[in-house]
Amino acid sequence: MSARHGKSSHSKPGLKIQRVQTGVRMEKRMIKVLKALADYLDMTLGDLLEGIVLHAFEGKCAFSRETLSKIAELKKIFNMDYDSSASHRMVEEEARKN
Repeated sequence: MSARHGKSSHSKPGLKIQRVQTGVRMEKRMIKVLKALADYLDMTLGDLLEGIVLHAFEGKCAFSRETLSKIAELKKIFNMDYDSSASHRMVEEEARKN
């Protein structure tokens, strides 16, 4: 996905699908980066996640150099100070009691 939707698969006929609501829990700063990126790319968070997953399933990078640069900027803004090496090592903090 490059800035403003990038690669055009719009010339292919539409693919009819059925979407479902999901209650997936993800790390807070990561969600902030993803939401800001979706806004920057003028797409929904769901569309962004679907594109990332489809590319990952084929072993491809979903983003252009320009978009990767924007992601790095957003990670700094939202203090997302970890990378892929954190995968499967995240431990949720206990809820703070008031």
